Amino acid sequence: QVQLVESGGGSVQAGGSLRLSCAASGYTFSNYCMAWFRQAPGKERERVATIDNVGITSYSDSVKGRFTISQDNAKNTLHLEMNSLKPEDTAMYFCARGWREWGLCSQKSADFGYWGQGTQVTVSS
Repeated sequence: QVQLVESGGGSVQAGGSLRLSCAASGYTFSNYCMAWFRQAPGKERERVATIDNVGITSYSDSVKGRFTISQDNAKNTLHLEMNSLKPEDTAMYFCARGWREWGLCSQKSADFGYWGQGTQVTVSS
């Protein structure tokens, strides 16, 4: 079965960096759109970044230039490198897999069928 397990969250000061990882198993990792979403308390879940099956990436405006999504197909692992962190980046971060093999990447959470349990990122000012 499909499993996604995030790691790498923690507490940092503003301006700091963190690297999140998502270990995937149970399917052909490189054939699907993968994404990072985040959800802060009292707010809706928002897309942070996506990477498709040919490596094309897309970012939300709020993280563009600061975050980098990447994937290691040999290790079935998705990463999110986060630099210049801000207090407003504080949230639970989730990795997710698109529903369809070879499908286009979407910005909508409903188009992602498998989710990890999340990892908490806290940025203090």
